[in-house]
Amino acid sequence: MSVSSLAGSVGLVIGVANKRSIAWAIARGAGARQARLVLTYQNDRLAENVRELAGQLTEPVVLPCDVTDDDQIDALFAAIDERFGRLDFLVHGAAYADQDSLKRPYVETTREGFLKALDISAYSLVALARRAAPLMEKAGGGSIVTLSYLGSQRVFPNYNVMGVAKAALECSVRYLASELGPSNIRVNAVSAGPIKTLAASGIAGFSSILQTYRDRAPLRRTVDTDEVADAALFLLGPEGRAVTGEVLLVDGGYHIMGL
Repeated sequence: MSVSSLAGSVGLVIGVANKRSIAWAIARGAGARQARLVLTYQNDRLAENVRELAGQLTEPVVLPCDVTDDDQIDALFAAIDERFGRLDFLVHGAAYADQDSLKRPYVETTREGFLKALDISAYSLVALARRAAPLMEKAGGGSIVTLSYLGSQRVFPNYNVMGVAKAALECSVRYLASELGPSNIRVNAVSAGPIKTLAASGIAGFSSILQTYRDRAPLRRTVDTDEVADAALFLLGPEGRAVTGEVLLVDGGYHIMGL
């Protein structure tokens, strides 16, 4: 990919938590490709991390956004409109399930835990896409990429309600792609193999999942955040201009294996 393929474009990246975040790897790659970036932080606890990372980019904008708060989402997009007047791409990396929902059997998932996981991990894509669409129309079109995992399709130990949320997320990708396509807005997901991120740290037995991928994936290894970012950047940039409604698996081929 040409390092200038995103030159001059305006991108919003949701979900940067620390330097191990997939969202951060995408932001770093987009910055290297000369995109102008807006990064968000969920709360004051994460603000310092995001601002420190943003210092590695060229003139980034860092703004608060709790994706469960419609007022904050509205304020975010109003600020983007005022500063740039357009939006070319959106990276959605927001996901959450409380520890109780991940540790207990899925059948014991509480209503509150279920709704929280679906709200943050799936509905937030819808809420963000709705606000992004008018700004992307101003730009003549745009690209939205979200992050998923194979637990949306298959059962993984202790993934539980997050797998259900990712299934809803992937279905939302298809419906949004259908509805926003006439405005030249593409919507896709990248389904990454297991990576030691902050989110993954809450899944019991995660190390055994990593080893299973090393043992059984055709490439006999796991993947890293830069490899996932490269796939996302393909979908965000002009090289992916004919791709929409897709869930692109970047997992060393693990998903093709039966045993």
